[in-house]
Amino acid sequence: MSHGHGHRSPWARLRRFTPHSHDSADRFDNALETSNRGMRTLVRSFLALFGTAVAQAVVVLFTGSVALLGDTIHNFADALTALPVGVAFALGRRAASRRFTYGLGRAEDLAGVLVVLIIAASAVLAGYEGVRRLADPRPVTGLWVVAAAGVIGFLGNELVARWRIAVGRRIGSAALIADGLHARTDGFTSLAVVLGAAGVALGFPMADPIVGLVITAVILLVLRDAAKEVFRRLLDAVDPATVDLVERVAREVDGVRAAGEVRMRWIGHRLRAELSVAVDPALTVTAAHHLAHQVERRLTQRVPRLTAAVVHTEPALGAEQAHQLAGPQ
Repeated sequence: MSHGHGHRSPWARLRRFTPHSHDSADRFDNALETSNRGMRTLVRSFLALFGTAVAQAVVVLFTGSVALLGDTIHNFADALTALPVGVAFALGRRAASRRFTYGLGRAEDLAGVLVVLIIAASAVLAGYEGVRRLADPRPVTGLWVVAAAGVIGFLGNELVARWRIAVGRRIGSAALIADGLHARTDGFTSLAVVLGAAGVALGFPMADPIVGLVITAVILLVLRDAAKEVFRRLLDAVDPATVDLVERVAREVDGVRAAGEVRMRWIGHRLRAELSVAVDPALTVTAAHHLAHQVERRLTQRVPRLTAAVVHTEPALGAEQAHQLAGPQ
Protein backbone atom coordinates (compact mmCIF):
# COMPACT_ATOMS: atom_id res chain seq x y z
CA MET A 1 0.00 0.00 0.00
CA SER A 2 1.53 3.31 -0.94
CA HIS A 3 0.63 6.92 -1.33
CA GLY A 4 2.46 10.22 -1.51
CA HIS A 5 0.66 13.49 -1.02
CA GLY A 6 2.38 16.84 -0.60
CA HIS A 7 -0.33 18.69 1.34
CA ARG A 8 1.82 21.34 3.02
CA SER A 9 1.66 24.84 1.65
CA PRO A 10 4.90 26.63 0.69
CA TRP A 11 4.17 29.24 3.37
CA ALA A 12 4.16 26.52 6.04
CA ARG A 13 7.56 25.35 4.83
CA LEU A 14 8.91 28.89 5.08
CA ARG A 15 8.63 28.61 8.85
CA ARG A 16 11.17 25.79 8.91
CA PHE A 17 14.70 27.27 8.87
CA THR A 18 17.81 25.14 9.33
CA PRO A 19 20.82 27.51 9.25
CA HIS A 20 23.38 24.82 10.13
CA SER A 21 22.84 22.56 7.11
CA HIS A 22 25.72 22.42 4.63
CA ASP A 23 23.90 20.75 1.74
CA SER A 24 24.01 22.47 -1.63
CA ALA A 25 20.27 23.09 -1.43
CA ASP A 26 21.00 25.72 1.21
CA ARG A 27 22.18 28.11 -1.49
CA PHE A 28 18.72 28.29 -3.07
CA ASP A 29 16.02 27.06 -0.72
CA ASN A 30 12.24 27.30 -0.72
CA ALA A 31 12.20 30.72 0.93
CA LEU A 32 14.15 32.24 -1.94
CA GLU A 33 11.89 30.67 -4.56
CA THR A 34 8.53 31.37 -2.98
CA SER A 35 9.22 34.80 -1.51
CA ASN A 36 8.76 37.84 -3.72
CA ARG A 37 11.13 39.70 -1.46
CA GLY A 38 13.81 37.08 -2.03
CA MET A 39 13.35 37.26 -5.80
CA ARG A 40 13.60 41.06 -5.73
CA THR A 41 16.83 40.72 -3.81
CA LEU A 42 18.16 38.32 -6.46
CA VAL A 43 17.35 40.84 -9.21
CA ARG A 44 18.89 43.75 -7.33
CA SER A 45 21.99 41.72 -6.61
CA PHE A 46 22.36 40.93 -10.30
CA LEU A 47 22.04 44.61 -11.24
CA ALA A 48 24.53 45.69 -8.58
CA LEU A 49 27.16 43.12 -9.56
CA PHE A 50 26.64 43.70 -13.26
CA GLY A 51 26.97 47.47 -12.81
CA THR A 52 30.12 46.97 -10.75
CA ALA A 53 31.64 44.70 -13.40
CA VAL A 54 30.82 47.17 -16.19
CA ALA A 55 32.49 50.02 -14.29
CA GLN A 56 35.57 47.85 -13.73
CA ALA A 57 35.64 46.80 -17.40
CA VAL A 58 35.83 50.44 -18.48
CA VAL A 59 38.84 50.95 -16.22
CA VAL A 60 40.49 47.78 -17.60
CA LEU A 61 40.26 49.17 -21.14
CA PHE A 62 42.19 52.30 -20.17
CA THR A 63 44.72 50.84 -17.72
CA GLY A 64 45.48 47.31 -18.95
CA SER A 65 45.46 45.82 -15.45
CA VAL A 66 45.30 42.01 -15.55
CA ALA A 67 44.47 41.79 -11.84
CA LEU A 68 41.50 44.09 -12.35
CA LEU A 69 40.50 42.13 -15.46
CA GLY A 70 40.42 38.90 -13.43
CA ASP A 71 38.25 40.53 -10.78
CA THR A 72 35.99 42.00 -13.46
CA ILE A 73 35.51 38.60 -15.08
CA HIS A 74 34.76 37.12 -11.65
CA ASN A 75 32.08 39.74 -10.95
CA PHE A 76 30.56 39.30 -14.42
CA ALA A 77 30.38 35.54 -13.85
CA ASP A 78 28.78 36.00 -10.42
CA ALA A 79 26.17 38.31 -11.94
CA LEU A 80 25.44 36.05 -14.90
CA THR A 81 24.89 32.96 -12.74
CA ALA A 82 21.73 34.60 -11.42
CA LEU A 83 20.11 34.37 -14.87
CA PRO A 84 19.84 30.57 -15.29
CA VAL A 85 18.94 30.24 -11.61
CA GLY A 86 16.15 32.80 -12.00
CA VAL A 87 14.81 30.96 -15.07
CA ALA A 88 14.93 27.68 -13.15
CA PHE A 89 12.95 29.22 -10.29
CA ALA A 90 10.30 30.42 -12.74
CA LEU A 91 10.03 26.98 -14.33
CA GLY A 92 9.97 25.29 -10.93
CA ARG A 93 6.78 27.16 -10.03
CA ARG A 94 4.84 25.52 -12.85
CA ALA A 95 2.36 22.87 -11.83
CA ALA A 96 2.96 19.22 -12.63
CA SER A 97 1.30 17.88 -15.79
CA ARG A 98 0.60 14.47 -17.28
CA ARG A 99 3.83 14.79 -19.28
CA PHE A 100 5.99 16.30 -16.52
CA THR A 101 4.45 14.45 -13.61
CA TYR A 102 6.97 15.79 -11.09
CA GLY A 103 6.81 19.34 -12.43
CA LEU A 104 9.86 21.17 -13.76
CA GLY A 105 11.89 21.37 -10.57
CA ARG A 106 14.81 19.53 -12.17
CA ALA A 107 15.36 22.61 -14.33
CA GLU A 108 17.46 23.83 -11.42
CA ASP A 109 19.91 20.98 -12.08
CA LEU A 110 20.29 22.18 -15.67
CA ALA A 111 20.81 25.70 -14.35
CA GLY A 112 23.55 24.31 -12.11
CA VAL A 113 25.35 22.89 -15.15
CA LEU A 114 25.16 26.28 -16.87
CA VAL A 115 26.51 27.98 -13.75
CA VAL A 116 29.49 25.60 -13.71
CA LEU A 117 30.16 26.30 -17.40
CA ILE A 118 30.04 30.06 -16.81
CA ILE A 119 32.47 29.81 -13.90
CA ALA A 120 34.78 27.53 -15.91
CA ALA A 121 34.82 29.97 -18.84
CA SER A 122 35.64 32.86 -16.51
CA ALA A 123 38.54 30.89 -14.98
CA VAL A 124 39.96 30.03 -18.43
CA LEU A 125 39.76 33.64 -19.63
CA ALA A 126 41.25 35.11 -16.45
CA GLY A 127 44.03 32.52 -16.36
CA TYR A 128 44.87 33.01 -20.04
CA GLU A 129 45.22 36.78 -19.61
CA GLY A 130 47.37 36.35 -16.50
CA VAL A 131 49.79 33.92 -18.17
CA ARG A 132 49.93 36.01 -21.35
CA ARG A 133 50.83 39.12 -19.38
CA LEU A 134 53.56 37.25 -17.48
CA ALA A 135 55.08 36.13 -20.79
CA ASP A 136 54.64 39.55 -22.41
CA PRO A 137 54.82 42.21 -19.65
CA ARG A 138 53.15 45.52 -20.35
CA PRO A 139 53.02 48.64 -18.21
CA VAL A 140 49.94 49.30 -16.12
CA THR A 141 48.82 52.91 -16.21
CA GLY A 142 46.53 54.84 -13.94
CA LEU A 143 47.39 52.88 -10.80
CA TRP A 144 45.20 55.07 -8.62
CA VAL A 145 42.27 54.42 -10.96
CA VAL A 146 42.97 50.66 -10.82
CA ALA A 147 43.04 50.77 -7.03
CA ALA A 148 39.81 52.76 -7.01
CA ALA A 149 38.17 50.18 -9.29
CA GLY A 150 39.23 47.44 -6.88
CA VAL A 151 37.58 49.37 -4.07
CA ILE A 152 34.45 49.71 -6.23
CA GLY A 153 34.44 45.95 -6.64
CA PHE A 154 34.69 45.54 -2.88
CA LEU A 155 31.88 48.02 -2.23
CA GLY A 156 29.62 46.44 -4.87
CA ASN A 157 30.04 42.99 -3.36
CA GLU A 158 29.62 44.32 0.17
CA LEU A 159 26.37 46.04 -0.83
CA VAL A 160 25.07 42.79 -2.31
CA ALA A 161 26.20 40.92 0.80
CA ARG A 162 24.30 43.29 3.11
CA TRP A 163 21.14 43.01 1.01
CA ARG A 164 21.19 39.23 0.90
CA ILE A 165 22.07 38.71 4.55
CA ALA A 166 19.48 41.21 5.81
CA VAL A 167 16.65 39.87 3.64
CA GLY A 168 17.72 36.29 4.28
CA ARG A 169 17.42 36.77 8.02
CA ARG A 170 14.08 38.54 7.63
CA ILE A 171 12.46 35.78 5.57
CA GLY A 172 14.36 32.87 7.13
CA SER A 173 16.33 31.94 4.01
CA ALA A 174 19.60 30.07 4.53
CA ALA A 175 20.13 30.49 0.78
CA LEU A 176 20.31 34.26 0.83
CA ILE A 177 22.43 34.31 3.97
CA ALA A 178 24.95 31.89 2.45
CA ASP A 179 24.99 33.82 -0.83
CA GLY A 180 25.53 37.05 1.10
CA LEU A 181 28.54 35.61 2.89
CA HIS A 182 29.87 34.40 -0.48
CA ALA A 183 29.52 37.91 -1.91
CA ARG A 184 31.38 39.31 1.08
CA THR A 185 34.25 36.91 0.38
CA ASP A 186 34.30 38.05 -3.26
CA GLY A 187 34.60 41.62 -1.98
CA PHE A 188 37.87 40.81 -0.29
CA THR A 189 39.06 39.26 -3.55
CA SER A 190 38.46 42.65 -5.17
CA LEU A 191 40.70 44.26 -2.56
CA ALA A 192 43.53 42.07 -3.89
CA VAL A 193 43.47 44.33 -6.96
CA VAL A 194 44.47 47.19 -4.71
CA LEU A 195 47.44 45.15 -3.50
CA GLY A 196 48.47 44.51 -7.11
CA ALA A 197 48.35 48.22 -7.90
CA ALA A 198 50.36 48.98 -4.78
CA GLY A 199 53.00 46.41 -5.81
CA VAL A 200 53.37 48.02 -9.25
CA ALA A 201 53.62 51.47 -7.67
CA LEU A 202 56.45 50.22 -5.43
CA GLY A 203 58.47 49.04 -8.43
CA PHE A 204 57.31 45.42 -8.83
CA PRO A 205 55.46 45.33 -12.17
CA MET A 206 54.87 41.56 -11.98
CA ALA A 207 52.56 42.13 -9.00
CA ASP A 208 49.64 42.87 -11.34
CA PRO A 209 49.66 39.59 -13.36
CA ILE A 210 50.53 37.59 -10.23
CA VAL A 211 47.47 38.96 -8.43
CA GLY A 212 45.48 38.16 -11.58
CA LEU A 213 46.57 34.52 -11.34
CA VAL A 214 45.71 34.46 -7.64
CA ILE A 215 42.19 35.60 -8.51
CA THR A 216 42.08 32.84 -11.14
CA ALA A 217 42.96 30.32 -8.42
CA VAL A 218 40.07 31.64 -6.31
CA ILE A 219 37.70 31.19 -9.25
CA LEU A 220 38.96 27.61 -9.69
CA LEU A 221 38.19 26.86 -6.03
CA VAL A 222 34.65 28.13 -6.54
CA LEU A 223 34.42 26.01 -9.71
CA ARG A 224 35.55 22.87 -7.87
CA ASP A 225 32.91 23.24 -5.16
CA ALA A 226 30.15 24.11 -7.62
CA ALA A 227 30.97 21.22 -9.97
CA LYS A 228 31.07 18.75 -7.07
CA GLU A 229 27.64 19.77 -5.81
CA VAL A 230 26.06 19.81 -9.28
CA PHE A 231 27.52 16.36 -10.03
CA ARG A 232 26.06 14.99 -6.80
CA ARG A 233 22.66 16.49 -7.54
CA LEU A 234 22.57 15.00 -11.03
CA LEU A 235 23.16 11.58 -9.47
CA ASP A 236 20.38 12.11 -6.90
CA ALA A 237 22.77 12.25 -3.94
CA VAL A 238 21.34 13.20 -0.55
CA ASP A 239 22.89 13.70 2.85
CA PRO A 240 23.00 10.28 4.63
CA ALA A 241 22.04 12.07 7.84
CA THR A 242 18.73 13.02 6.21
CA VAL A 243 18.07 9.36 5.40
CA ASP A 244 18.78 8.49 9.04
CA LEU A 245 16.37 11.22 10.13
CA VAL A 246 13.60 9.82 7.92
CA GLU A 247 14.01 6.35 9.41
CA ARG A 248 14.08 7.70 12.96
CA VAL A 249 11.03 9.93 12.54
CA ALA A 250 9.04 7.10 10.89
CA ARG A 251 9.83 4.71 13.75
CA GLU A 252 8.57 7.28 16.26
CA VAL A 253 5.01 7.07 14.89
CA ASP A 254 2.77 4.90 17.09
CA GLY A 255 2.08 1.61 15.36
CA VAL A 256 5.27 1.53 13.29
CA ARG A 257 7.50 -1.36 14.32
CA ALA A 258 10.31 -0.78 11.83
CA ALA A 259 11.22 1.49 8.94
CA GLY A 260 13.67 1.04 6.10
CA GLU A 261 14.28 0.86 2.34
CA VAL A 262 14.44 4.66 2.27
CA ARG A 263 15.02 6.27 -1.10
CA MET A 264 15.18 10.03 -1.53
CA ARG A 265 15.78 12.43 -4.38
CA TRP A 266 15.76 16.14 -5.06
CA ILE A 267 13.21 17.66 -7.42
CA GLY A 268 14.76 21.07 -7.81
CA HIS A 269 15.37 21.90 -4.17
CA ARG A 270 12.45 19.96 -2.76
CA LEU A 271 12.91 16.47 -1.41
CA ARG A 272 10.72 13.45 -2.09
CA ALA A 273 11.01 10.15 -0.23
CA GLU A 274 9.94 6.55 -0.57
CA LEU A 275 10.11 4.12 2.35
CA SER A 276 8.63 0.96 3.83
CA VAL A 277 7.25 0.63 7.35
CA ALA A 278 6.44 -2.60 9.16
CA VAL A 279 3.10 -2.65 10.99
CA ASP A 280 0.94 -5.07 12.97
CA PRO A 281 -0.19 -7.85 10.56
CA ALA A 282 -3.65 -7.72 12.17
CA LEU A 283 -4.31 -4.17 10.97
CA THR A 284 -7.08 -3.68 8.45
CA VAL A 285 -6.35 -2.08 5.11
CA THR A 286 -8.08 1.10 6.31
CA ALA A 287 -6.04 1.23 9.51
CA ALA A 288 -2.77 0.64 7.63
CA HIS A 289 -3.73 3.36 5.16
CA HIS A 290 -4.38 5.78 8.01
CA LEU A 291 -1.07 4.89 9.66
CA ALA A 292 0.81 5.49 6.42
CA HIS A 293 -0.76 8.95 6.24
CA GLN A 294 0.41 9.65 9.77
CA VAL A 295 3.96 8.68 8.83
CA GLU A 296 3.88 10.92 5.77
CA ARG A 297 2.51 13.86 7.74
CA ARG A 298 5.12 13.47 10.48
CA LEU A 299 7.94 13.25 7.94
CA THR A 300 6.94 16.40 6.05
CA GLN A 301 6.74 18.23 9.37
CA ARG A 302 10.10 17.09 10.72
CA VAL A 303 12.40 16.61 7.72
CA PRO A 304 13.62 19.89 6.19
CA ARG A 305 12.53 20.49 2.58
CA LEU A 306 10.67 17.19 2.35
CA THR A 307 7.38 17.86 0.57
CA ALA A 308 6.07 14.37 -0.21
CA ALA A 309 6.60 10.78 0.87
CA VAL A 310 5.39 7.50 -0.60
CA VAL A 311 4.89 5.14 2.35
CA HIS A 312 4.59 1.39 1.75
CA THR A 313 3.13 -0.62 4.63
CA GLU A 314 4.00 -4.27 5.11
CA PRO A 315 3.27 -6.77 7.89
CA ALA A 316 5.84 -7.04 10.65
CA LEU A 317 6.92 -10.70 10.55
CA GLY A 318 9.27 -12.82 12.55
CA ALA A 319 12.54 -13.90 10.99
CA GLU A 320 11.22 -17.36 10.04
CA GLN A 321 7.99 -16.00 8.55
CA ALA A 322 9.87 -13.34 6.59
CA HIS A 323 12.17 -16.02 5.15
CA GLN A 324 9.22 -18.17 4.10
CA LEU A 325 7.49 -15.17 2.53
CA ALA A 326 10.61 -14.32 0.56
CA GLY A 327 10.73 -17.84 -0.91
CA PRO A 328 13.81 -19.86 -1.91
CA GLN A 329 16.99 -17.91 -2.67
